[in-house]
Amino acid sequence: MIEIPINDDYMNRAREKASTVGILQGSITGGTSNVVGAIGELVVADSINAKQINTYDYDLVKDGMRIDVKTKRCNTKPLPNYDCSVALHGTKQDCDAYVFVRILTDMSKAWILGGISKHNFYKEATLYRKGDVDLDNGYTFKADCYNLRIDKLSPCHEIKN
Repeated sequence: MIEIPINDDYMNRAREKASTVGILQGSITGGTSNVVGAIGELVVADSINAKQINTYDYDLVKDGMRIDVKTKRCNTKPLPNYDCSVALHGTKQDCDAYVFVRILTDMSKAWILGGISKHNFYKEATLYRKGDVDLDNGYTFKADCYNLRIDKLSPCHEIKN
């Protein structure tokens, strides 16, 4: 897990990127998380020296690998037993891998949690339906999604197709 301070440069770049996106299809937050998502993409792109691409299917390209960055807000530093999620509608995205990021709600820090190939994610993740309760933490799911623990991810530079 890599901790990254979010500075003014990240905030300015994220606001600029988010202003061009609009509300994404299937957005659970109705577009209010665009800045958060943009910060996630920026910190990963900078960290692994990837090219940013604006498509529905993926956000970054690194050495030919198409990476979709999944970013969530959080109140504390994430722990290895916390989950990473991909909404059910996201399973249709044509990408090779996922990288997961958490950002403090005050936007002061981001953590790049790691990544995994799309194939291995769905092989190892658990599908939860809207209304299901995660027995590990009591969370009631607001949408259908797949979850995988952070400690099942690899460092970004080790992701393989």
